[in-house]
Amino acid sequence: MELREFKAALKPYTALLGFDFGTKRLGVAVSDLLGLVATADKTIFRTSWEEDLATIRKLVEERGIGGIIYGLPLQMNGEEGETAAAVRKFAGQVAAEIPLPYAFWDERLSSKAMETFLIKEVDMSRAKRKQVLDSSSAAYILQGALDALRYL
Repeated sequence: MELREFKAALKPYTALLGFDFGTKRLGVAVSDLLGLVATADKTIFRTSWEEDLATIRKLVEERGIGGIIYGLPLQMNGEEGETAAAVRKFAGQVAAEIPLPYAFWDERLSSKAMETFLIKEVDMSRAKRKQVLDSSSAAYILQGALDALRYL
């Protein structure tokens, strides 16, 4: 759904979940109940669909999630490739099991932006960056969507 439709479908005072999709890892971020701030939460190390779904379902229940934002990895020319198709498929599968409103947010260069931030601003070592990059990228994606939602 478009971001405007997504906003209209949200219940007030519910957190949003943000995902940075990967075939091996899923970066997770969560917003506050007012939808102002995204916080890096965790990285789900993907093993099977059943385990991934169980982890997502637990997050939704524990955090009072009202909607999901998926980072959509567009190509630099704005077109969708195979990875974007995989994200859309994953989002559809999650929605079939966990019926929450969801939308996509352009994630081009989000991982690169976060890695640069973690190097230059936080002076984080390579080993530590690897541990937090996926969830930090999810927070970057979710924050972009939260900022856009405020102006709709």
